Amino acid sequence: MGELNIYGVYVPVFLIQAILAYILFKVVTLVTDQWIAKAWIAAPGIFHLCIYIILLGLVHWFFILGLA
Repeated sequence: MGELNIYGVYVPVFLIQAILAYILFKVVTLVTDQWIAKAWIAAPGIFHLCIYIILLGLVHWFFILGLA
């Protein structure tokens, strides 16, 4: 994907995507934390990792569609 030059500092596009995915992840965890409290999810750490990876993939996919 490349990098962006922001006032002379090169910022990888993937870093921006990771930050956006993290913000979305924090919003999604507001809902999923209730599921964890009710013990519907057995391994919350693995569940959160999977949710973040899925969100990162979706953000990356939208960047590709938006730039194509």
